[in-house]
Amino acid sequence: MTNTTTDTTGASTASPVADFAALPRLMSLMTGDEKHGPAATSTLDALWVLYDRVLRVSPATAEDPDRDRFLLSKGHGPMAYYAVLAAKGFFPTAWLPGFGSYDSPLGHHPDRLLVPGAEIGSGSLGHGLPLAVGTALGLAAQGRTGPAVWVLIGDAELDEGSNHEAIAYAGAAGLSRLHTLVIDNSSATHGRPGGIASRFEAAGWSVTTVDGRDHEALYTAFTRPHPDRPHAVVARVEAKEYAGEPKPKSAPEAEPDAAAA
Repeated sequence: MTNTTTDTTGASTASPVADFAALPRLMSLMTGDEKHGPAATSTLDALWVLYDRVLRVSPATAEDPDRDRFLLSKGHGPMAYYAVLAAKGFFPTAWLPGFGSYDSPLGHHPDRLLVPGAEIGSGSLGHGLPLAVGTALGLAAQGRTGPAVWVLIGDAELDEGSNHEAIAYAGAAGLSRLHTLVIDNSSATHGRPGGIASRFEAAGWSVTTVDGRDHEALYTAFTRPHPDRPHAVVARVEAKEYAGEPKPKSAPEAEPDAAAA
């Protein structure tokens, strides 16, 4: 595993925190009930690589119409998202200890009207990928071919039919500026023959499956060329834990915590 933080794209160069190792401390500032900790920590590495090395967006360009768009569909347990945004200077780290409190802008679901840098309000499973498809279509209609659209979803969101409609449409439409990052922590109730990647491949997407904790593998997958096709990256991480025990993948009687997926 490698946790390099070298910025090769020029994205967000004025960040107050330049080291991935500082993120656990920022995460620890957010306490309280309903944290959905495993849901948050499963995304931390991938979010850092995206914001540190891939996305063309920074606090200075957050309103630029030609910025890259990042949509967090996996909005339950947004602590990692908040930590990365704070680390990159989108809002003060002093906001973090107030996470989830009545007067804090940092709610248990991100609110795009309250959280600087957030593109959508999220948390309800299954909405982010359709919104990303619409965003890519809207940018194309405006003649903006530069901005990339990224959406992060959880594997359990693929239980929602809205995602499969979006996957099918995006592949057929050849939305090459659309990128989907799937965090696979074995939370899905329904599996798919051949795995998650097969669903995207069947719809005409470019797909890469990687170790979701390996920063170099993530960066390589994120920047893989995919002309005329949307691109999906399936990032596998350790299984989400239930009561201290890994959830068996083939246990239909075990009810998953869909809100934390």
